[in-house]
Parts: sequence; C-alpha cells; structure tokens
Amino acid sequence: MTTPWRERPVGIVGLGLIGGSLGLDLQGQGLEVRALVHRASTMERARERQLASQIDLDPSVLADCGLIVLALPLDRLLDPEAELLAALPRDAVITDVGSVKQPISTLWQQKHPRFVASHPMAGTAEAGVEAGLTGLFAGRPWVVTPNEQTDRDALNSVRDLAESLGAHWLTCPAAAHDRAVALISHMPVLVSAALLQAAEQGGEAADAAALVRQLASSGFADTSRIGGGNPELGTLMARCNRSAVLEALQHYRQQLSDLEALVQGEDWSSLERSLSHCQALRPDFL
Repeated sequence: MTTPWRERPVGIVGLGLIGGSLGLDLQGQGLEVRALVHRASTMERARERQLASQIDLDPSVLADCGLIVLALPLDRLLDPEAELLAALPRDAVITDVGSVKQPISTLWQQKHPRFVASHPMAGTAEAGVEAGLTGLFAGRPWVVTPNEQTDRDALNSVRDLAESLGAHWLTCPAAAHDRAVALISHMPVLVSAALLQAAEQGGEAADAAALVRQLASSGFADTSRIGGGNPELGTLMARCNRSAVLEALQHYRQQLSDLEALVQGEDWSSLERSLSHCQALRPDFL
C-alpha cells in the first residue's frame, strides 16, 4: 500500500556506505531519491554510479522531500550546518543513521519536530562514495530510540522505510542503545586495533616481524578486520560514546585479566571450561 513518505521524493544527506546503499535500494523500488553531498568530486562519482536520481551540492535539492535520511559522520550530525537545517522541510520525516543515539536524539529533537533517531546495524569495511551496494540492510537490525517527544506518524514512516529494505525493526531507549553498541561495536574496534598493535610490537620484540606477517591467516584476518578499518569512524565512535566505551573496556580488561590468570596459574581445566562457555555463547550473538 502506498504510504505518505513514498508519495514524495526521498532525501539522503551523504552518499557513503549507508547513504549510497540506501539510494541504490530505494531507486530499485522505483522511488525518486534526491541526495545532498559535500564535495564536487563526490557528486561527480555518485552521479556516475547512479546512487540517486538527483545529486547536488545545494541543500535546496531536499525541497519537497517527504522523508530525509541524514547519513552523515557523527561529528557533522552533532554540529549540523545552518544551511542544512534551513533546507529541511518542516513537514518531512527526518532520521539519521548514527551509531550513537543519546546526544544525537537530544540535539535533533530540538532542531526538527519530526526527527526520529535511528541506527541501521549494517556495514562493511569499505567507506566513501565507492562503498554503496544493494541489499546491505536485508536481514540486519534497524534500531530506533523513540521517546515521549517522538512524532508517532514519523516513527511509523521510518519503520516502513526499514522494513521495505528487509531490515529487522527494533526499539530501545537511547542510553541502552549506546551501552549495547559500545560492547558489540565500538569497544571491539579498539580491541581489534590493540590486537594489531600487539602483533606488531610482539613480532618486533621477538625479532620476527616479517614472520608474524607471513603466518597471519584467516583467524587473524577475522579478529583484526575492524581494527584496520576507517580510523576517523573509530575515533568518532569513541569520542561520541566515551563513557559507555570506557565501561565496555573495563569489562574487557577484567575478562582478559581472568584469562591471563588461568594461563599464569596453569589452570587448564578452568581455561577449557571458560572457552567451552564462549563456544556455547557465541551463536547467541550471530
């Protein structure tokens, strides 16, 4: 059934991995997609890749859009440009894709009456205008963090958007979201980075730097992937979700210390029990 947001163009601000993927999928549904980007080089390449129906550097491209997705980095979401704010239609539904929700929700609910804080939990190791791909959101969680101020019709529109892309709809309080993503997304970036640095420094200390690199295989690739990803994104996640990330790192430090104690004490039976627990636990997170 046709819904109100589908009767007008859909706007996307930013055509990186999330914005570009949204543009491809929504155009695949026959919708008109208008995109605002920051750089001329991005605009040219995005047009070549046909990431949206209309792509421009001028915020007026968003005029008449019924739903607008802010696919911007966290720092730009938390310090939006005045020209962008002025260009957002007051009757449009506005949502974001940022991975930290409490500060974004607090700010944007003061900026726009129909803002809905959301976070599609989908991604790859790629970034930028080359990263967008079709089907990114299918089967992945799309989390929203509504509160008593959230416009219910706007919330339903974002839900329809998410479900039209095949995403799994979830709602939770903003603070709970931020603590959860610190544990399963933000803290693991730092842990993965620490693994890479430990391998580098340990290899150099053992005079085996080249051999360490030569022997690294799929297990090391899996556990180090996000630590070797976008450094700007990792820094922004830690900066914008600092308290929850620090709390998550404390939990990790305690678990690592407990495992170290088992190895130090040669308590192999307890170590095996701990690893067996982890083996049984992992499917719950996948």
